[in-house]
Amino acid sequence: MEPVTITFAHWVFLLVIITIFTFMMLRRDVVLPSIVGTFILGLVYHIDKGFLDGFIASTQVVFNAFLNAGIALFDIMLVIALMVAMLKAMQASGADVLMISPMKKLMVNPTTAFFVLGGTMYLAATFFWPTPAVALVGTVLIPVAIKTGLPAMGAAIAINLFGHGMALSGDLVIQGATRLTSSAAGLESFEILPYTALFSFIVGFIAIGIAFLRIRRGMNDGRFKQTETEEGLELGKSEAPINPTKQAKFLAILVPVVLFSIVCLMMYRAFFHPDEAIRGDGATGLLGGTAVILLLISAFLTQGSKAIEGIVSYIREGFFFAIKIFAPVIPIAAFFLLGHPDHAETVLGDGAPGFLFDLGSQLAQYIEGSKVTVVFGMLIIAILSGMDGSGFSGLPLVGALASGLGSGSGLDIAVLASIGQVAAIFAGGGTLAAWAFGVAADSGIAGVKPMDLVRQNFLPVMCGLFVAAIVAILII
Repeated sequence: MEPVTITFAHWVFLLVIITIFTFMMLRRDVVLPSIVGTFILGLVYHIDKGFLDGFIASTQVVFNAFLNAGIALFDIMLVIALMVAMLKAMQASGADVLMISPMKKLMVNPTTAFFVLGGTMYLAATFFWPTPAVALVGTVLIPVAIKTGLPAMGAAIAINLFGHGMALSGDLVIQGATRLTSSAAGLESFEILPYTALFSFIVGFIAIGIAFLRIRRGMNDGRFKQTETEEGLELGKSEAPINPTKQAKFLAILVPVVLFSIVCLMMYRAFFHPDEAIRGDGATGLLGGTAVILLLISAFLTQGSKAIEGIVSYIREGFFFAIKIFAPVIPIAAFFLLGHPDHAETVLGDGAPGFLFDLGSQLAQYIEGSKVTVVFGMLIIAILSGMDGSGFSGLPLVGALASGLGSGSGLDIAVLASIGQVAAIFAGGGTLAAWAFGVAADSGIAGVKPMDLVRQNFLPVMCGLFVAAIVAILII
C-alpha cells in the first residue's frame, strides 16, 4: 500500500467530523456544521490561490458539493417519489387499504397480532418505504391488533422494528440506502446487498424476538395496558370501503402481484442467470418504471379522463415527500462524499485526495489485522452517525470509512460497509433515536411516547447488533 500524506486539509476534515459527532451526541441538527465544514474545507484546500480567489473557490465548492450529492442521490429520491405517487393514486379508490385488509383475519390473539402487524409492515416498507407504509399499515391494522389484547406499545414496537429497523436497513427492493452506502465505498450496490440482507435479518430477528418476549412478560406483569389508546381509536376511522369498486379490487390485487413478480424475477436471474441479472441501476430503473405504469393504471381506473390532470397532483405529492426526506440529507452527504477520492475530484478539482480514505488508511496502520477492533469500531461509528435521527445522513461516512479501513487493513469492504449501514439505520432510521422521524411516526400512530418506545428497543437492538458484529468478524 502506498504511503499516504496527511495534510492540513485532512486534519480540518477530521475536525469537522468530530464536530458533527459532537452535535449528534448533543441531539442538535448537523446540517449547519456540515455546510460550514464544506466551506472551510474548500477554503483551506484553495487557500494557495490567495484569500479572495480562495474565498470565491470555497463558495463554489459548497454549491458543487450540494450538486454532486444531489446527483448521487437523485435516483433514490426519484424511485421513492414514484412509489409514493403510485400509493397516493391507489388511495383515491381505497385500494391501498383493501390491499392489506385480508391480514385482519389472521390477527386472532396478541401473538398473531404482533407478528402479522410486523410482517405486513415489513412487506409494505420493503416495497413502499417505511414512512408511507406506517401510515397505511398502522391506520388499518393497529386498532385490530389492540382489540386482540396487544398493548399499544407492542404494536409500536412491531411496526418500528420490522419497518424502520429490519426493512429499511436491508432495503432489499428500492435499494436507496444500499446505493448511498455503496457509492461512498466505491462499490456496486449488488456487492453489498447480500450482506446488508444478512445483517438486517440477524439484527431484526434477534431484536424482534427479545422485544416480543419482553412485551409478553410485561403483559403478564400488568405493566402494559391492553386497552385502546385515544389515538388508536382515531386510527380506526380508516377502513376498507364497505362496497369496494371493481377498480379498487383489481388494483388491490394487481399492485402486489406485479411488485412481487418483479422481486421474484430479480432473485431468479441473480441465482440462475447471473449474466442476465437485474442489478443496481437496472433494478432501480425497473422498479421506478413499474411504479410509473402502475400509477397511470391506478389514476385512469379511479378517475377516468380526469386522471390527465390528477396524475400531476400525485407526482407532485410523491416528489414533495421525497424532497422532504432528502433535503436535510443532501448537505450532510455533500460533506461526507468529499471523503471519497472520486467525489472529491468532482467538487474540489483534479488531484484532490479522498480525505476520509486517507485518514482511514492511516488509522488502519494501528488496527491492521485486528478484525474485532475494525468491526466494532465501525459499529460504534455507525451508531453514532445515526444519532442525528436520519439514519441516511451517516451512510456516506459509513461507506467511505469502510473503504478506507478495509483497503488499509485488507478486510472485505462490502462486509464493513454492510454492518455499518445496518447499524446506522437501526440507530437513526430509526429505532434508537427518540427524535428520529421513524420513531416519531411509529409511536405517534400507535399512541405511545417516543422515548418509551426507544427504551423498549434499546436492549433488543443492541443485542442484535452485537451478534451481527460477531458474524461479520467470522465472515470478513
